[in-house]
Amino acid sequence: MAVLPARVLFGAAYYHEYQPYERPDERLKTDLDLMADAHVTVIRVGESVWSTWEPENGRFDLDWLQPVLDGAHERGICVVLGTPTYAVPPWLARQYPEITGERRTGERIGWGARQEVDFTHPAFRFHAERVIRKIVARYADHPAVIGFQVDNEPGLELFHNHGVFQRFTDHLRAKYGDVETLNREWGLVYWSHRLSTWADLWTPDGNAQPQYDVAWRAFQADQCTEFIGWQADIVREYAHPEQFVTTCISYKRPAVEDDELTDRLDIASGNPYYGMQDDLLLPDPTPDDHEQIWKTTGVWALYQTADWMFSSRQEPFLVTETNAGSIGMPWDNRPAYDGQWRQAAWALVGRGARMIEYWHWHTLHFGAETYWGGILPHTGQPGRTYAELARLGAEFDAAGPLVAGLEPDADITMVYSTPSKWLMKKYPPLSTPDGEPAPEAYHRIFDPFYRGAFDAGRQVRIVHARQLHDPRGEREGLPPEEAARRHPVLVVPGLYIAADSTLDWFAAYAHAGGHLVLGPRTGYADHEARARHEPAPGRLVEAAGVHYDEFSNLLQAVPLRTAPDSPLKLPQNATATQWADGLTVGDADVLAAYDHPHFGRWPAITTRSHGAGRVTTVGTVPGRDLARALAAWMAPASRNAWRDLPESVTATTGTSPDGRRVHIVHNWSWEPKSVPAPVDLSDALDSASVPAGAALDLGPWDVRVLVATDADSAPAPETADRS
Repeated sequence: MAVLPARVLFGAAYYHEYQPYERPDERLKTDLDLMADAHVTVIRVGESVWSTWEPENGRFDLDWLQPVLDGAHERGICVVLGTPTYAVPPWLARQYPEITGERRTGERIGWGARQEVDFTHPAFRFHAERVIRKIVARYADHPAVIGFQVDNEPGLELFHNHGVFQRFTDHLRAKYGDVETLNREWGLVYWSHRLSTWADLWTPDGNAQPQYDVAWRAFQADQCTEFIGWQADIVREYAHPEQFVTTCISYKRPAVEDDELTDRLDIASGNPYYGMQDDLLLPDPTPDDHEQIWKTTGVWALYQTADWMFSSRQEPFLVTETNAGSIGMPWDNRPAYDGQWRQAAWALVGRGARMIEYWHWHTLHFGAETYWGGILPHTGQPGRTYAELARLGAEFDAAGPLVAGLEPDADITMVYSTPSKWLMKKYPPLSTPDGEPAPEAYHRIFDPFYRGAFDAGRQVRIVHARQLHDPRGEREGLPPEEAARRHPVLVVPGLYIAADSTLDWFAAYAHAGGHLVLGPRTGYADHEARARHEPAPGRLVEAAGVHYDEFSNLLQAVPLRTAPDSPLKLPQNATATQWADGLTVGDADVLAAYDHPHFGRWPAITTRSHGAGRVTTVGTVPGRDLARALAAWMAPASRNAWRDLPESVTATTGTSPDGRRVHIVHNWSWEPKSVPAPVDLSDALDSASVPAGAALDLGPWDVRVLVATDADSAPAPETADRS
């Protein structure tokens, strides 16, 4: 069983082979000594240089890494060794041009970047397996190596190569049996797409059928999952039981289904890149419609990324890459303000990170990422970034095992659906402000609920729909009664694709005592993305006490008004945005209605008791103020004991593996703040006592890491009567 050190690992990706120094041995010693002085405990090596490992077909150079590993081990620095399969050498591309990936059928990707290879091709697999075995066999026994990273940020491309398409056809044949079944399940009578033979199946390039697109995206994710699992299995033939196998995930990659992908690994790992400087200000100046890409904007989005990484396996995770210096592009150079590196790292640790590894140690002097700043600048001399991160390394030393593997608290659980996200990518239900289809429509429904919880000081657990209930029967899932106990508030926005059994599970969850909160588009389609013929939200109509068959996009925000006797107290600026369901009330209670001459005929939010629990229906995408009020109403009490914090201050809480309660308090602003401690605390970094009621001082861009002196001091979440 893989074993991680009992502390938060701290370090960087280190590419000694990239550095253009005349005396590389001296530079290696300098680098490793600087790392030791900065309390670095882990480096990642080797994953980007196949052409260095194998300069020519069948000629291997494996010894060049030995001095790096030896020097790291001498200084007590652990090593994560990568397999180099995401960046193929030119000789392989030249000798086997057929391995080139195709983004469209017959249109090959040009060489010169990375991940441009069809990794399912047998010729690629032969050479990839050979180099993996050579590297891992050479270094698995090295005492510095604690784990392996296979590949790097997989899932960048959706491959349209002939062999991939033929396997897709075979996959459909195995799943559906015959073309008549496929015709019926996909509705291929539409536009005369009925197949008479499997040879009639068209390639995906010009496809406009939603059912095809969902199946194609799922198949592409399966290829990525299989590829990473295939590598992991090879590595495990050489690895020791205590060494882990992982891959680093960029969570927005199109062919990644992270909960499936990480099933084949020992621990989830991800690369949370985030905007620095004013992008981390609170109050958050980011517009509500700002699109979150691979690099997030806003404190709430940094926390959401961490919670997403935790969700992959519902376990603590590794950060394999994150901001060192400026990141992005040569025209976007914004290194952190003093203190912000500490803040972001402790935010990630507070949500379950067991390793913080920066990309990367030494800023590159050449290549596409010349201006992705490392811990050391182009001069190779320690500067402000190094000094800031050395302070952080010392803090991780001081905190020790207290924060390694924190179980983060959660007041609200949100259900994530990758298949629904895929479908909304191609067929967005929302538009951008200029009227164009919104490719990130799923997150424009999901994110406001998360952001509202964050703004309300509530902590969130993200759970993939199939982790709760897998209609395929491949995953055990949770009994509804157990889910109601673990996740007393379950928010389900945008779950467009949902099997009948999944909707039945949600109803059973509420009946067992959970508070089920349905957001827009949830339950509208079945497992094949076919619109249901019964009123929405489908099989949840009885439990919800409402139904609808009419809906509208909202081009402007619409104000809401509180219904008479509603327990949900709306803020003055509560608005509905982007979407409005025409909810018709059966026997539900109305909480809020649209203040509009047309939409005012329908409620915006309703709630209904169901068994021992409750079903709340939110028929719109809540604006920021409404989302905050909703979160506070859904979870009126929190395990987080901090109350009435200034707008720039956040507090997150969790439980250490030894049962101690950890509080991490941030000030995301230039203005110093002072807040009263809610319980007796001790500073985990300097052991100073902070009695309950005493002032906890926070400087500009500051963070305090505290441990409760009474393990039972945190209140358990209460289940309030929301009727």
